[in-house]
Amino acid sequence: MIIKTAQFLCSSAKLSQCPTDGLPEFAFIGRSNVGKSSLINCITNNKKLSKTSSTPGKTRLINHFLINNKLYLVDLPGYGFAKIDKKTREALEKMISSYILKRKELKQLFILIDARHEPMAIDLTFIENIIDNNIPFAIVFTKSDKLSATARNKNMLLMQKNISEIAANVKYECFFTSAETRLGKDELVDYILDNAAKAFCNLSSPTPPISE
Repeated sequence: MIIKTAQFLCSSAKLSQCPTDGLPEFAFIGRSNVGKSSLINCITNNKKLSKTSSTPGKTRLINHFLINNKLYLVDLPGYGFAKIDKKTREALEKMISSYILKRKELKQLFILIDARHEPMAIDLTFIENIIDNNIPFAIVFTKSDKLSATARNKNMLLMQKNISEIAANVKYECFFTSAETRLGKDELVDYILDNAAKAFCNLSSPTPPISE
């Protein structure tokens, strides 16, 4: 399966401004500067689709990208914010939480982790909150080309061990990716498009409530 068309649709400062067409959404989130925008550009074959920056914390809105006219990829602001004032940080946290907990169109949350590092407390805390609220998620290791397969597998196993300590039976997928070498691109695209197709099949079924 391939992504044939990808276009920026809108940026939203709050949930009420997000698209209302009911298409399934697959959102990307992670610590600031983990490479969300670069990964989105990689999997859509469009280097200019999502704006990238070397400065952490530049994404401040919920950005929707329409894919194949059938689904959205969503670029969320990073957590573990860069140097921003308290008021702005609290507003971003509220916006992110509102989207993740209340957005019924959200079918999968991709939590991006820098493959070069062992699990960090801020990532594990975020993952624990996601699990507690029954949000479907997958772990996407970025910048995986920067270290050996042995080293990145070690960090993945450490992450899986930490997640199992949070919730022993939680189900999720893991992907190794690189925006530079395109490692893992096809596997991630197949996963997204396959789950989007399943979401279309289930449109007539009621969406289970998500607890806050």
